[in-house]
Parts: sequence; C-alpha cells; structure tokens
Amino acid sequence: MTVVLRARHSSANRPTIGNPDAISIMTSGPQNILIVEDDKQTRDLISRYLRDHNFSVDAVANGREMDRHLSRERVDLIVLDLMLPGEDGLSLCRRLRMESATPIIILTAKGEDLDRILGLEMGADDYLPKPFNPRELLARINAVLRRRSSSLTGPTAARLKFQGWTIDLRLRELRDPEGAQVPLTSAEFDLLQAFCERAGRILTRDNLLSMTRGRAGASFGRSIDVLVSRLRRKLDRAEGASVIKTVRIGGYVFTPRVEEA
Repeated sequence: MTVVLRARHSSANRPTIGNPDAISIMTSGPQNILIVEDDKQTRDLISRYLRDHNFSVDAVANGREMDRHLSRERVDLIVLDLMLPGEDGLSLCRRLRMESATPIIILTAKGEDLDRILGLEMGADDYLPKPFNPRELLARINAVLRRRSSSLTGPTAARLKFQGWTIDLRLRELRDPEGAQVPLTSAEFDLLQAFCERAGRILTRDNLLSMTRGRAGASFGRSIDVLVSRLRRKLDRAEGASVIKTVRIGGYVFTPRVEEA
C-alpha cells in the first residue's frame, strides 16, 4: 500500500497512515527525534509511524515549544516544517544552526526550488517536499543519522590535514590553521570528508550525492552546489582562490594536498 502525507491546505489532503512497512533501522539504538509541525494530524501520524520503527519521538507545534523542549532534552535529529505560525521554519533552521550541529530535515508544502535551496542555505541536512511517503521520510532520517554516527564507531580517531586545516573524522570537527574550531553542519562535514578522501580527483554532482546523501538526495542534485558554496565561504581565505575548483564537465575538484595528521 502506498502511503502519502499531504499538505494541510484542505481536509481532502489530510494524511493517512496504515500499517507500517518493515524498514530496518540503521542506527545502533533508540534515537530521539523532535518533530516541529503545527498541523496536529500530520504531527501525530508522523510521530506514530516513527515510533513504530523504534524511534523515541516528541512533537511540538511551533518555535516556542521547540525552544522549551531543546532546553530540557537531548535531540538527535529535528524534522522541521517550513510553514509554521509565528517564527517560520527557515528562521528556526537558521537559528538552530547557529547554536548546534543537530541534523535537520525540513518539510515543505511548496514546490519551488527556491524554498529548498533556502532551507539548505540555512543549514538543513536534507529536505522533503509534501506530499511524501512516510517510508521516504524514514529512509532520509536513517541516512542522515547513519552518516552522522558512522565516523564515531571506529576504535581510534582518524585525522586528516590540508593547508594547515585539520579534520577529525571521528569527532567530526574541523579546525582552522590557528586551531579554532569551525562549525560545520552534518551535510557540510560529509561533503568535506568526501573531498578530502578523494583530493585531486574530479567528482561529479552524482558522485558527491552518492557519497554524501545517497538515494535520498538524488532528487535535487543542485543541493550539492549549495553545500559547496557554503564550504567555500568557510574554507577560502583569499578572494579569488578557492580550495574547491569547479570543472566544466559539471563537477568539482578539491585541490589541496591532503595527508594523515
């Protein structure tokens, strides 16, 4: 049975969820998911579906409730609707990203690419347009959490260095040549890691999508361009000289020499 969550603009588009399909959870234990969605029916249905797949789920209706929850509880991932009363989802995403690296998946009822690009620019790790199949939301949550946790499971910390910068693959930290930590979103870190591990090679958008976002990101290849732009702003010290070069065939090359630290 195909199950679809639809936008909330009319009663005919209310979501319905039947018996959950069996999908393996890729994380090592219960993960805490916070849903920020003002439509109660959508909020409850997503919550129930994720709980049926072994997640610990809390749900709130707006930014104020989100702030109160985050002040009390640890959250592993936030599912954030863009169309919220009061402070909207884009503003919340921007503010969240300034305060933490908690993964964020945004939901939007709008179909324009601009809304998705803005969400990624604000620091979201992934997006999902409404209407959507809850299986896809589950797959995207698993993919984001898997990428975030995979580098924490090794017995020792793997570190790489380039042009004075140091990237710690276990702690998922980037430090500049002066030793200061540079905040990166989960998606930005995944992209930088892919570049560092394949320095000097031409990587197409499809290559980078496969390495960093998997199938869940394949529907919006330009999201890679947004992430590259964000990385450049954080890494480039001299105007006109970028460590990530664009190539004409539609890809990128990470130019510095990368060594084990």
